[in-house]
Amino acid sequence: MDARHAVTALAALAQESRLMIYRLLVEAGPTGLAVGEIGASLHVAPATLSFHLKELYHAGLVTTRQEGRFVYYSAHYGQMNSLLAYLTENCCARDGVGCAPSCGPAGAPPQRRARRDKSKT
Repeated sequence: MDARHAVTALAALAQESRLMIYRLLVEAGPTGLAVGEIGASLHVAPATLSFHLKELYHAGLVTTRQEGRFVYYSAHYGQMNSLLAYLTENCCARDGVGCAPSCGPAGAPPQRRARRDKSKT
């Protein structure tokens, strides 16, 4: 992923309703959700929902499929992973320490490094 695509994806996610829609689609898994299910879950008006889904689609963050009368949206996991890889590709490169020690599962408290009190040395 290049910087231009990363900025487009981040801009699409930088709005509360779109972020909520995207998170709902990630939770739904690869099968996704019908537009009506998304709107009902998040209490978003159809016209507003259509606008937000279009923004996420143009950023490449969601995919669509038609089944009969219904349109289903799902998270585009490949694009999401590309964005995460772009954001972390040089993680902690300056000090030579990898990111793994400071990353953990969702909800886990961040690990902190012990600081030396320089006044005692």
